[in-house]
Amino acid sequence: MNQLQDAQIIRELYLASHAGVPMRLNVRGLCCLRAGVPGLSETIQVYSTLGRFLEHGRIYRFENGGQPEYFMGSADWMSRNLSRRMEAIGPIGDPVIRAELEEILSVYEADNCSVWDMQPDGTYIRRRPAEGEPCRGAQQVFIDRSRGA
Repeated sequence: MNQLQDAQIIRELYLASHAGVPMRLNVRGLCCLRAGVPGLSETIQVYSTLGRFLEHGRIYRFENGGQPEYFMGSADWMSRNLSRRMEAIGPIGDPVIRAELEEILSVYEADNCSVWDMQPDGTYIRRRPAEGEPCRGAQQVFIDRSRGA
């Protein structure tokens, strides 16, 4: 998503983390949640993918006991979007589309050069490829795939 700001959603994410639910959130812009804070959000990882394109994809994947559920929509998790706008988020049932969404999310998570990982104090550290590992920037991966490379 682009922004995570809604206090009620953040509170629920903290409660889920306290219960042991692992979470990985790709939040491109503003994120009011603090990830990896002992006793508060230990099971939450937040990363931000930055590149030359401004992306507004909103893909939501919930593990659901080994039966992943996928949703797509227009809304970031911001108070104004959830309370004062007409936004839509809907489930994705088609297995082909679900597989494509899983692949997209995997590319973002595997990015090792254009992602910034949030630290418990709210700062971010840029990912770097390991020695000898090629750079896997998500946006470049998608560009290459669109060109058939």
